[in-house]
Amino acid sequence: MTATLAAPCEYQETIRKSRFLAKAAPVSSAEEAQAFIQAVSDASATHNCWAWKVGNQYRFSDDGEPGGTAGRPMLTAIEGQECDQVVVVVIRWFGGIQLGTGGLARAYGGSAAKCLQTGERVELVARVRCSCHCRFAELALLKSRLSDFDALIDSETFDAEGAELQLAFPAAQQPQVQKLLSDISRGRSELHPLDP
Repeated sequence: MTATLAAPCEYQETIRKSRFLAKAAPVSSAEEAQAFIQAVSDASATHNCWAWKVGNQYRFSDDGEPGGTAGRPMLTAIEGQECDQVVVVVIRWFGGIQLGTGGLARAYGGSAAKCLQTGERVELVARVRCSCHCRFAELALLKSRLSDFDALIDSETFDAEGAELQLAFPAAQQPQVQKLLSDISRGRSELHPLDP
């Protein structure tokens, strides 16, 4: 099952006199990933290589290392560890010994994988987003029962008759949430899917 990190983590190793420091963190967007990269990159280092993956989006950089020897192996490590919504930066301080393309790929990919292995993981659950309308008299009961289905209320907008709720909950719970809404509203309300 796909997972992300619960918190930022790091791993350090020395390979043939070059020091490799890997830092990883959970992210939910490309912007968050780029911000993390900017925050942890070290200008005094020889290379700051990185890779991130958020859903179907991904990017990586070799930062001056030979093409395909740093960023791509790091992305492969992210996928190999069955992670998503993560960014990994591997910072290298050159120690005077050339590693060759195979050695670089093993060093960067290995450092990224070991860093991800050290971090605590949280399973990612696919959520669907829906909206529904309920009357004021039903609102408190509905909100209290939604927690039984791991549902999150993204927003609520009030009108003269009640509230429009935008919900996010595990896809597997959709039939139960619909039944709950129908039972509480006596068939007046139903879920309306929102665009992702």
